[in-house]
Amino acid sequence: MLMRLWLVAKILLHPLRYAQQRIDAWVLARVKRQPGPIPVTRYRVYILPTRFGYGFGFMTFIMLMGAMNYSNSMGFALTFLLAGLGLVAMHQTHGNLVNVRLHAGKAAPVFAGELAHFQMRVENPSARARYSLALAWPRYTVPDTALNADGKPLTGTRRRAREDPAITADIAAQDLTPMMLSLPAPRRGWLPARVFSLGTDFPLGLFHAWTWAELDMTCLVYPRPAPPGRTPPATHGGDGHTSGQPPGLDEFAGLRGYQRGDSPRSIHWKSLPKLHAPMVKQFLETMDEELWLDWNELPDLDTEARLSQLTRWVLDADGAHRHYGLRLPEQTIEPGSGEDHRNLCLKTLALFRA
Repeated sequence: MLMRLWLVAKILLHPLRYAQQRIDAWVLARVKRQPGPIPVTRYRVYILPTRFGYGFGFMTFIMLMGAMNYSNSMGFALTFLLAGLGLVAMHQTHGNLVNVRLHAGKAAPVFAGELAHFQMRVENPSARARYSLALAWPRYTVPDTALNADGKPLTGTRRRAREDPAITADIAAQDLTPMMLSLPAPRRGWLPARVFSLGTDFPLGLFHAWTWAELDMTCLVYPRPAPPGRTPPATHGGDGHTSGQPPGLDEFAGLRGYQRGDSPRSIHWKSLPKLHAPMVKQFLETMDEELWLDWNELPDLDTEARLSQLTRWVLDADGAHRHYGLRLPEQTIEPGSGEDHRNLCLKTLALFRA
């Protein structure tokens, strides 16, 4: 009952806004997800006056009524001149958007709780430049989508999209310009890009032309790393012995640049005022050990907490240049090192299904 009263009040207080939300929801539900490139033909472009356009039209109408009332030829001339200017502006706004192409770019992996950045590339194949093209997520509530373990989209609950400011750029003739949109990544797994709009108010801001599109893009979201402090269990060396010594902390080997996930304890704070960039202390290992990051070594934690702790251990082991492996239920990654090995371990943790 309360929901019905709230809906009636919303319609009565903001009828135009409610109608626009309903129309946008109807249109967004029919936008197809495509791999790209997506050509923006004239049949895909919507155009409406802005609030300045409505004011311009109302002013022109008042001038026309005044010219008719006083039979003023100069008033008629000025009115028709302004009306013609408005029509030319409408044609230019529509033409500024037609025939551009939208390409899917890259989306670098992020950790849960961070912002996922989706790169959309806008191509201008024509011989004239396009000005003030704006890329943005929809302002109103749209279906929230998620991906299952197979990477297929699922329709979930409805939620409000972020009202982030639009990203604006000028596209030179026969050029391709990357533009970036961000989405919050609250959970691990695959995060799909949503429907977005490409619009323009060029040249006078009297009309707004836009189109809806959805590129087939996903961003891999790693589990949120647990806070530093908990050390991995004792490691087993090549001869089968066990060592409780913290890995990679035997002999100082020098400094390297700070990488995301490095422990604050390893930062060389004394060099920060001189270099103006954080540096991390590196240590040599005096024992040939293979570090196993084992799921079963964390029985006191639930699934997500285990994944967070394993993520922290992967980052710490990679930062210390250790040779490490990962053991999960029904899946084992043999020991290795380097960026590719780290990304493989993080991807496995991100897509883990209990």
